[in-house]
Amino acid sequence: MTGFRDLLARDRVLPVVTPASVDNALAAVDRLGATGTGTLEVALRTGVAEAALARAAGGPVLVGAGTVLVPEQVDRVVDAGAAFVVTPGFSAPVVERCLALGVPVLPGVATPGEVMAALSLGLNLVKLFPARELGGPAMVRALAGPFPGLRLVPSGGVTAASAAEYLALDAVLAVSGSWLLADAS
Repeated sequence: MTGFRDLLARDRVLPVVTPASVDNALAAVDRLGATGTGTLEVALRTGVAEAALARAAGGPVLVGAGTVLVPEQVDRVVDAGAAFVVTPGFSAPVVERCLALGVPVLPGVATPGEVMAALSLGLNLVKLFPARELGGPAMVRALAGPFPGLRLVPSGGVTAASAAEYLALDAVLAVSGSWLLADAS
């Protein structure tokens, strides 16, 4: 199977679903599978999210868990079948647990200090969150200067209308957002 980073580079998008039901997540997987999109982030923001993740994992789309906040969640979502983990902010304990389990992690960053923390743990791919509120493409350009090997996945306020501006920047590997599956949540 193609790896998480390779799929992001190929598709240039990471769709996010916050499932209201298990069926919502399965419908999202079906839709993405039909379009050839290779990844789906299931945000752990609802009571059914972990069950939805477990049911959606192992299908035609690489499914991961988002909004992972603590190391204990890493264990649960990996046990449920998550192929990758996404965090809204930088947490060294969460990143270290992912690394220990060998699961790809996309930690959220909002500051140069958080970028440096990610780099110190061997990560050069991070999620810029909340991208719009942090300055959007201008923030991407600002981070690209001192961190030339850094690759970003902007998330938070990215829309169909703004995605192209982000994707035109060399430092951006892909964009992430729920707008891609707005009717599936």
